[in-house]
Amino acid sequence: MGDILFLSHRVPFPPDRGDKIRAFNIIRYLSERKRVHLVAFADDPADLKRKSGLSKLTGNRQIVWRSKPQVLAGVQSLLSHRPVSLTAFDNAEVHRAVESMLARHAIDTIYVFSSQMAQYVPLRPRQRVVMDFVDMDSAKFASYGETSRGFTGWMMRREARLLGAHEKAVAARADASLFVSEEEAQLFRERMGAERVHAVGNGIDTEKFDPGAQFKRIDTMGDLIVFTGQMDYRPNIEGVTWFVETILPHIRLRHPNARFAIVGRKPTDAVRALAKHPGVSVTGEVADVRPWLQAASVVVAPLKLARGVQNKVLEAMAMARPVVASRAAATGIDHGGTIEVGETVGEIADAVTRILSDPKTGAEFGALARQRVIDHYSWDARLSVLDDLIGLRGRNDRRLERPAAA
Repeated sequence: MGDILFLSHRVPFPPDRGDKIRAFNIIRYLSERKRVHLVAFADDPADLKRKSGLSKLTGNRQIVWRSKPQVLAGVQSLLSHRPVSLTAFDNAEVHRAVESMLARHAIDTIYVFSSQMAQYVPLRPRQRVVMDFVDMDSAKFASYGETSRGFTGWMMRREARLLGAHEKAVAARADASLFVSEEEAQLFRERMGAERVHAVGNGIDTEKFDPGAQFKRIDTMGDLIVFTGQMDYRPNIEGVTWFVETILPHIRLRHPNARFAIVGRKPTDAVRALAKHPGVSVTGEVADVRPWLQAASVVVAPLKLARGVQNKVLEAMAMARPVVASRAAATGIDHGGTIEVGETVGEIADAVTRILSDPKTGAEFGALARQRVIDHYSWDARLSVLDDLIGLRGRNDRRLERPAAA
Protein backbone atom coordinates (compact mmCIF):
# COMPACT_ATOMS: atom_id res chain seq x y z
CA MET A 1 0.00 0.00 0.00
CA GLY A 2 1.30 3.42 -0.92
CA ASP A 3 1.54 6.83 0.71
CA ILE A 4 -0.88 9.77 0.71
CA LEU A 5 -0.18 13.17 -0.81
CA PHE A 6 -2.20 15.86 0.99
CA LEU A 7 -2.76 19.13 -0.91
CA SER A 8 -4.02 22.06 1.16
CA HIS A 9 -4.80 25.68 0.31
CA ARG A 10 -3.53 26.73 3.76
CA VAL A 11 -0.85 25.12 5.90
CA PRO A 12 -2.87 23.21 8.53
CA PHE A 13 -0.88 24.32 11.56
CA PRO A 14 -1.51 25.65 14.07
CA PRO A 15 -5.12 24.39 14.07
CA ASP A 16 -6.59 27.72 15.12
CA ARG A 17 -9.33 28.40 12.54
CA GLY A 18 -12.05 26.31 10.95
CA ASP A 19 -10.35 25.07 7.77
CA LYS A 20 -7.01 24.47 9.51
CA ILE A 21 -8.68 22.57 12.35
CA ARG A 22 -10.36 20.18 9.91
CA ALA A 23 -7.25 19.71 7.76
CA PHE A 24 -4.99 19.18 10.78
CA ASN A 25 -7.21 16.51 12.29
CA ILE A 26 -7.60 14.70 8.97
CA ILE A 27 -3.82 14.64 8.55
CA ARG A 28 -3.46 13.39 12.13
CA TYR A 29 -5.97 10.63 11.46
CA LEU A 30 -4.42 9.63 8.14
CA SER A 31 -0.86 9.69 9.50
CA GLU A 32 -1.75 7.09 12.13
CA ARG A 33 -2.48 4.70 9.27
CA LYS A 34 -0.23 5.71 6.36
CA ARG A 35 2.66 7.98 5.59
CA VAL A 36 1.39 11.43 4.56
CA HIS A 37 3.31 13.95 2.45
CA LEU A 38 2.15 17.56 2.35
CA VAL A 39 2.12 20.38 -0.19
CA ALA A 40 0.43 23.52 1.10
CA PHE A 41 0.27 27.28 0.83
CA ALA A 42 1.02 29.66 3.67
CA ASP A 43 -0.56 33.12 3.84
CA ASP A 44 0.47 34.13 7.36
CA PRO A 45 4.17 34.73 8.23
CA ALA A 46 3.56 33.22 11.67
CA ASP A 47 2.54 29.94 10.05
CA LEU A 48 5.88 29.68 8.28
CA LYS A 49 7.65 29.89 11.64
CA ARG A 50 5.48 27.18 13.19
CA LYS A 51 5.21 24.72 10.29
CA SER A 52 7.55 22.32 12.13
CA GLY A 53 4.51 21.44 14.25
CA LEU A 54 3.55 19.08 11.43
CA SER A 55 6.86 17.18 11.49
CA LYS A 56 5.52 14.31 13.60
CA LEU A 57 2.52 13.83 11.31
CA THR A 58 4.04 14.14 7.85
CA GLY A 59 6.90 12.77 5.79
CA ASN A 60 8.06 15.25 3.17
CA ARG A 61 6.59 18.75 3.31
CA GLN A 62 6.65 21.61 0.87
CA ILE A 63 5.14 24.88 2.15
CA VAL A 64 4.87 27.68 -0.42
CA TRP A 65 4.23 31.32 0.40
CA ARG A 66 1.12 32.64 -1.37
CA SER A 67 1.99 36.17 -2.42
CA LYS A 68 -0.15 36.80 -5.49
CA PRO A 69 -2.12 40.06 -5.07
CA GLN A 70 -5.88 39.69 -5.33
CA VAL A 71 -5.99 42.35 -8.06
CA LEU A 72 -3.59 40.31 -10.20
CA ALA A 73 -5.64 37.17 -9.57
CA GLY A 74 -8.74 39.07 -10.69
CA VAL A 75 -7.12 40.26 -13.92
CA GLN A 76 -5.84 36.76 -14.68
CA SER A 77 -9.32 35.41 -14.02
CA LEU A 78 -10.93 37.79 -16.50
CA LEU A 79 -8.31 37.09 -19.18
CA SER A 80 -8.38 33.32 -18.77
CA HIS A 81 -12.14 32.93 -18.15
CA ARG A 82 -11.36 31.00 -14.96
CA PRO A 83 -12.67 31.55 -11.41
CA VAL A 84 -10.68 33.94 -9.22
CA SER A 85 -10.64 31.14 -6.65
CA LEU A 86 -8.36 29.19 -9.01
CA THR A 87 -6.15 31.95 -10.42
CA ALA A 88 -5.45 33.20 -6.88
CA PHE A 89 -3.96 29.78 -6.06
CA ASP A 90 -2.27 29.07 -9.40
CA ASN A 91 1.44 28.82 -8.59
CA ALA A 92 4.29 27.35 -10.64
CA GLU A 93 6.28 26.34 -7.56
CA VAL A 94 3.36 24.31 -6.24
CA HIS A 95 2.93 22.61 -9.62
CA ARG A 96 6.61 21.59 -9.49
CA ALA A 97 6.31 20.44 -5.86
CA VAL A 98 3.36 18.18 -6.64
CA GLU A 99 5.05 16.71 -9.70
CA SER A 100 8.18 16.03 -7.63
CA MET A 101 6.25 14.38 -4.79
CA LEU A 102 4.40 12.09 -7.20
CA ALA A 103 7.64 11.17 -8.98
CA ARG A 104 9.70 10.53 -5.83
CA HIS A 105 7.24 8.64 -3.65
CA ALA A 106 5.00 5.58 -3.99
CA ILE A 107 1.77 7.54 -3.57
CA ASP A 108 -1.51 5.77 -4.10
CA THR A 109 -3.91 8.47 -2.85
CA ILE A 110 -4.08 12.22 -3.47
CA TYR A 111 -6.20 13.94 -0.82
CA VAL A 112 -7.24 17.37 -2.08
CA PHE A 113 -8.36 19.81 0.59
CA SER A 114 -10.48 22.59 -0.97
CA SER A 115 -11.41 22.93 -4.62
CA GLN A 116 -8.67 25.52 -5.29
CA MET A 117 -6.08 22.73 -5.03
CA ALA A 118 -7.74 20.40 -7.57
CA GLN A 119 -5.84 22.19 -10.36
CA TYR A 120 -2.68 20.41 -9.16
CA VAL A 121 -4.03 16.90 -9.71
CA PRO A 122 -2.74 15.30 -12.95
CA LEU A 123 -5.32 15.09 -15.74
CA ARG A 124 -5.05 11.29 -15.77
CA PRO A 125 -3.90 10.41 -12.27
CA ARG A 126 -2.76 6.89 -11.50
CA GLN A 127 -3.63 7.51 -7.86
CA ARG A 128 -6.96 7.44 -6.08
CA VAL A 129 -8.25 11.04 -5.76
CA VAL A 130 -10.27 12.14 -2.74
CA MET A 131 -11.69 15.64 -3.15
CA ASP A 132 -12.59 17.30 0.13
CA PHE A 133 -14.68 20.29 -0.94
CA VAL A 134 -15.62 20.90 2.72
CA ASP A 135 -18.35 23.33 1.64
CA MET A 136 -19.97 24.09 -1.70
CA ASP A 137 -18.15 27.33 -2.45
CA SER A 138 -20.09 28.07 -5.63
CA ALA A 139 -23.30 28.22 -3.58
CA LYS A 140 -21.64 30.68 -1.22
CA PHE A 141 -20.68 33.00 -4.07
CA ALA A 142 -24.17 32.68 -5.53
CA SER A 143 -25.55 33.93 -2.22
CA TYR A 144 -23.08 36.82 -2.25
CA GLY A 145 -24.16 37.64 -5.80
CA GLU A 146 -27.78 37.94 -4.70
CA THR A 147 -26.94 40.57 -2.09
CA SER A 148 -24.17 42.52 -3.89
CA ARG A 149 -24.68 45.23 -6.47
CA GLY A 150 -22.76 46.64 -9.41
CA PHE A 151 -19.43 45.20 -10.49
CA THR A 152 -19.00 43.30 -7.21
CA GLY A 153 -22.33 41.55 -7.68
CA TRP A 154 -21.45 40.69 -11.29
CA MET A 155 -18.10 39.23 -10.19
CA MET A 156 -19.74 37.17 -7.46
CA ARG A 157 -22.30 35.72 -9.89
CA ARG A 158 -19.55 35.05 -12.41
CA GLU A 159 -17.49 33.32 -9.74
CA ALA A 160 -20.46 31.18 -8.72
CA ARG A 161 -21.05 30.09 -12.33
CA LEU A 162 -17.42 29.33 -13.21
CA LEU A 163 -16.59 27.76 -9.87
CA GLY A 164 -19.70 25.60 -10.09
CA ALA A 165 -18.54 24.27 -13.45
CA HIS A 166 -15.12 23.56 -11.95
CA GLU A 167 -16.63 21.75 -8.96
CA LYS A 168 -18.78 19.61 -11.24
CA ALA A 169 -15.82 18.64 -13.43
CA VAL A 170 -13.63 17.84 -10.43
CA ALA A 171 -16.30 15.67 -8.82
CA ALA A 172 -16.74 13.72 -12.06
CA ARG A 173 -13.03 12.80 -12.02
CA ALA A 174 -12.65 12.17 -8.28
CA ASP A 175 -13.05 8.76 -6.70
CA ALA A 176 -14.84 10.41 -3.78
CA SER A 177 -16.11 13.93 -3.07
CA LEU A 178 -16.43 14.92 0.57
CA PHE A 179 -18.49 17.58 2.33
CA VAL A 180 -18.64 18.60 5.96
CA SER A 181 -22.34 17.84 6.41
CA GLU A 182 -25.02 15.70 4.83
CA GLU A 183 -27.00 18.87 4.01
CA GLU A 184 -24.05 20.24 2.04
CA ALA A 185 -23.47 16.88 0.33
CA GLN A 186 -27.11 16.61 -0.69
CA LEU A 187 -27.11 20.16 -2.07
CA PHE A 188 -24.11 19.24 -4.23
CA ARG A 189 -25.76 16.04 -5.46
CA GLU A 190 -28.91 17.95 -6.42
CA ARG A 191 -27.20 20.86 -8.17
CA MET A 192 -24.37 18.96 -9.84
CA GLY A 193 -25.91 15.53 -10.39
CA ALA A 194 -22.73 14.15 -8.86
CA GLU A 195 -22.13 10.62 -7.64
CA ARG A 196 -19.67 9.24 -5.08
CA VAL A 197 -20.48 12.13 -2.72
CA HIS A 198 -20.05 11.58 1.03
CA ALA A 199 -20.47 13.54 4.24
CA VAL A 200 -17.45 13.54 6.57
CA GLY A 201 -18.28 15.77 9.51
CA ASN A 202 -16.07 17.84 11.77
CA GLY A 203 -15.28 16.78 15.30
CA ILE A 204 -14.11 18.54 18.44
CA ASP A 205 -11.32 17.88 20.91
CA THR A 206 -13.27 17.79 24.17
CA GLU A 207 -10.10 17.33 26.22
CA LYS A 208 -8.72 20.61 24.89
CA PHE A 209 -12.08 22.36 25.13
CA ASP A 210 -12.71 21.44 28.75
CA PRO A 211 -14.71 23.88 30.90
CA GLY A 212 -13.02 22.49 33.99
CA ALA A 213 -9.53 23.51 32.87
CA GLN A 214 -7.78 26.46 34.48
CA PHE A 215 -7.42 29.50 32.25
CA LYS A 216 -6.33 33.06 32.82
CA ARG A 217 -9.44 34.80 34.07
CA ILE A 218 -11.29 37.21 31.80
CA ASP A 219 -12.51 40.14 33.87
CA THR A 220 -16.21 40.64 33.27
CA MET A 221 -18.69 43.23 34.46
CA GLY A 222 -22.27 42.22 33.85
CA ASP A 223 -23.43 39.49 31.53
CA LEU A 224 -20.95 38.59 28.79
CA ILE A 225 -22.15 37.56 25.32
CA VAL A 226 -19.36 36.16 23.12
CA PHE A 227 -18.85 35.61 19.41
CA THR A 228 -15.67 33.93 18.12
CA GLY A 229 -14.40 33.75 14.55
CA GLN A 230 -12.09 34.96 11.81
CA MET A 231 -13.09 38.61 11.61
CA ASP A 232 -12.13 39.34 8.01
CA TYR A 233 -14.52 36.64 6.78
CA ARG A 234 -17.63 38.11 5.20
CA PRO A 235 -20.30 35.92 6.89
CA ASN A 236 -18.76 36.66 10.31
CA ILE A 237 -18.63 40.38 9.58
CA GLU A 238 -22.25 40.44 8.45
CA GLY A 239 -23.31 38.32 11.44
CA VAL A 240 -21.77 40.48 14.17
CA THR A 241 -22.92 43.67 12.43
CA TRP A 242 -26.49 42.36 12.38
CA PHE A 243 -26.24 41.36 16.02
CA VAL A 244 -24.79 44.68 17.23
CA GLU A 245 -27.05 46.95 15.22
CA THR A 246 -30.40 45.16 15.49
CA ILE A 247 -30.35 42.39 18.13
CA LEU A 248 -28.18 43.67 20.98
CA PRO A 249 -30.32 46.80 21.61
CA HIS A 250 -33.31 44.55 22.38
CA ILE A 251 -31.22 42.50 24.81
CA ARG A 252 -29.85 45.57 26.60
CA LEU A 253 -33.35 46.86 27.22
CA ARG A 254 -33.80 43.90 29.59
CA HIS A 255 -30.16 43.54 30.59
CA PRO A 256 -28.53 46.99 30.40
CA ASN A 257 -25.21 45.68 31.73
CA ALA A 258 -24.90 43.01 29.04
CA ARG A 259 -21.66 43.20 27.06
CA PHE A 260 -20.88 41.74 23.67
CA ALA A 261 -17.30 40.65 22.91
CA ILE A 262 -16.25 40.00 19.32
CA VAL A 263 -13.25 37.69 19.65
CA GLY A 264 -11.10 36.84 16.64
CA ARG A 265 -8.15 37.76 14.48
CA LYS A 266 -7.94 40.32 11.69
CA PRO A 267 -11.03 42.42 12.44
CA THR A 268 -11.78 44.73 9.54
CA ASP A 269 -12.34 48.46 9.98
CA ALA A 270 -16.09 47.79 9.82
CA VAL A 271 -15.81 45.31 12.69
CA ARG A 272 -13.60 47.62 14.79
CA ALA A 273 -16.14 50.39 14.29
CA LEU A 274 -18.74 48.26 16.09
CA ALA A 275 -16.86 48.92 19.34
CA LYS A 276 -18.39 52.43 19.27
CA HIS A 277 -21.74 50.90 20.18
CA PRO A 278 -22.62 50.68 23.90
CA GLY A 279 -21.44 47.47 25.52
CA VAL A 280 -19.45 46.21 22.51
CA SER A 281 -15.76 45.30 22.53
CA VAL A 282 -13.54 43.98 19.73
CA THR A 283 -10.53 42.03 20.99
CA GLY A 284 -8.66 41.27 17.79
CA GLU A 285 -6.50 38.15 17.87
CA VAL A 286 -6.25 36.41 21.24
CA ALA A 287 -3.80 33.70 22.26
CA ASP A 288 -6.62 31.36 23.27
CA VAL A 289 -10.38 31.63 22.78
CA ARG A 290 -11.14 29.18 25.58
CA PRO A 291 -10.95 31.72 28.45
CA TRP A 292 -13.44 33.90 26.60
CA LEU A 293 -15.79 30.96 26.10
CA GLN A 294 -15.41 29.96 29.74
CA ALA A 295 -16.29 33.50 30.84
CA ALA A 296 -19.33 33.80 28.55
CA SER A 297 -22.84 33.85 29.95
CA VAL A 298 -23.98 32.88 26.45
CA VAL A 299 -22.22 32.31 23.12
CA VAL A 300 -23.92 33.49 19.94
CA ALA A 301 -23.54 32.53 16.28
CA PRO A 302 -25.91 34.92 14.44
CA LEU A 303 -24.79 34.10 10.91
CA LYS A 304 -27.12 34.90 8.03
CA LEU A 305 -25.00 32.86 5.63
CA ALA A 306 -23.22 29.71 6.78
CA ARG A 307 -21.93 26.69 4.90
CA GLY A 308 -21.22 23.32 6.45
CA VAL A 309 -20.50 22.94 10.16
CA GLN A 310 -19.59 25.87 12.38
CA ASN A 311 -16.62 24.93 14.58
CA LYS A 312 -17.36 27.95 16.76
CA VAL A 313 -20.63 26.32 17.79
CA LEU A 314 -19.01 22.95 18.56
CA GLU A 315 -16.30 24.67 20.62
CA ALA A 316 -18.85 26.57 22.69
CA MET A 317 -20.86 23.38 23.23
CA ALA A 318 -17.73 21.53 24.33
CA MET A 319 -17.01 24.32 26.82
CA ALA A 320 -20.50 23.73 28.29
CA ARG A 321 -21.74 27.17 27.32
CA PRO A 322 -25.35 27.88 26.42
CA VAL A 323 -25.44 28.68 22.71
CA VAL A 324 -27.85 30.75 20.64
CA ALA A 325 -27.38 30.22 16.91
CA SER A 326 -29.14 31.31 13.76
CA ARG A 327 -30.77 28.55 11.78
CA ALA A 328 -28.01 28.84 9.16
CA ALA A 329 -25.25 28.45 11.77
CA ALA A 330 -26.97 25.46 13.38
CA THR A 331 -27.49 23.59 10.10
CA GLY A 332 -25.30 20.52 9.89
CA ILE A 333 -24.86 20.18 13.66
CA ASP A 334 -26.62 17.28 15.36
CA HIS A 335 -27.22 19.28 18.54
CA GLY A 336 -30.23 17.29 19.76
CA GLY A 337 -32.00 20.40 21.02
CA THR A 338 -29.14 21.35 23.36
CA ILE A 339 -28.73 24.80 21.79
CA GLU A 340 -31.23 27.57 21.09
CA VAL A 341 -31.93 28.24 17.42
CA GLY A 342 -33.56 31.39 16.08
CA GLU A 343 -34.26 32.92 12.71
CA THR A 344 -35.45 36.48 13.33
CA VAL A 345 -34.17 39.38 15.39
CA GLY A 346 -36.90 38.76 17.96
CA GLU A 347 -36.26 35.01 18.22
CA ILE A 348 -32.52 35.42 18.76
CA ALA A 349 -32.91 38.35 21.17
CA ASP A 350 -35.55 36.49 23.20
CA ALA A 351 -33.40 33.36 23.40
CA VAL A 352 -30.37 35.31 24.67
CA THR A 353 -32.55 37.23 27.13
CA ARG A 354 -34.04 34.02 28.54
CA ILE A 355 -30.58 32.61 29.21
CA LEU A 356 -29.33 35.81 30.83
CA SER A 357 -32.46 35.93 33.00
CA ASP A 358 -32.12 32.30 34.11
CA PRO A 359 -28.40 31.38 34.47
CA LYS A 360 -29.24 28.06 36.14
CA THR A 361 -31.19 26.83 33.12
CA GLY A 362 -28.45 28.20 30.87
CA ALA A 363 -25.87 26.14 32.77
CA GLU A 364 -28.04 23.05 32.40
CA PHE A 365 -28.25 23.58 28.64
CA GLY A 366 -24.48 24.03 28.54
CA ALA A 367 -23.89 20.75 30.38
CA LEU A 368 -26.20 18.91 27.98
CA ALA A 369 -24.45 20.48 25.00
CA ARG A 370 -21.05 19.32 26.23
CA GLN A 371 -22.32 15.77 26.74
CA ARG A 372 -23.77 15.89 23.24
CA VAL A 373 -20.41 16.61 21.61
CA ILE A 374 -18.64 14.05 23.81
CA ASP A 375 -21.11 11.40 22.65
CA HIS A 376 -21.29 12.32 18.97
CA TYR A 377 -18.35 14.49 17.90
CA SER A 378 -15.01 12.80 18.56
CA TRP A 379 -12.69 13.29 15.58
CA ASP A 380 -11.93 9.57 15.27
CA ALA A 381 -15.63 8.73 15.08
CA ARG A 382 -16.30 11.45 12.52
CA LEU A 383 -13.37 10.48 10.30
CA SER A 384 -13.81 6.71 10.45
CA VAL A 385 -15.65 6.80 7.10
CA LEU A 386 -12.26 7.52 5.50
CA ASP A 387 -11.14 3.97 6.31
CA ASP A 388 -13.32 2.52 3.56
CA LEU A 389 -12.90 5.44 1.14
CA ILE A 390 -9.11 5.34 1.23
CA GLY A 391 -8.42 1.78 2.37
CA LEU A 392 -6.50 2.87 5.42
CA ARG A 393 -4.33 0.63 7.51
CA GLY A 394 -5.02 -0.08 11.12
CA ARG A 395 -3.59 2.07 13.85
CA ASN A 396 -0.87 -0.43 14.70
CA ASP A 397 0.18 -0.87 11.07
CA ARG A 398 1.63 2.58 10.77
CA ARG A 399 5.03 3.12 9.17
CA LEU A 400 7.67 4.03 11.71
CA GLU A 401 10.27 5.61 9.47
CA ARG A 402 9.84 9.05 7.95
CA PRO A 403 12.26 10.85 5.63
CA ALA A 404 13.57 14.28 6.51
CA ALA A 405 11.31 17.17 5.56
CA ALA A 406 11.93 18.70 2.19
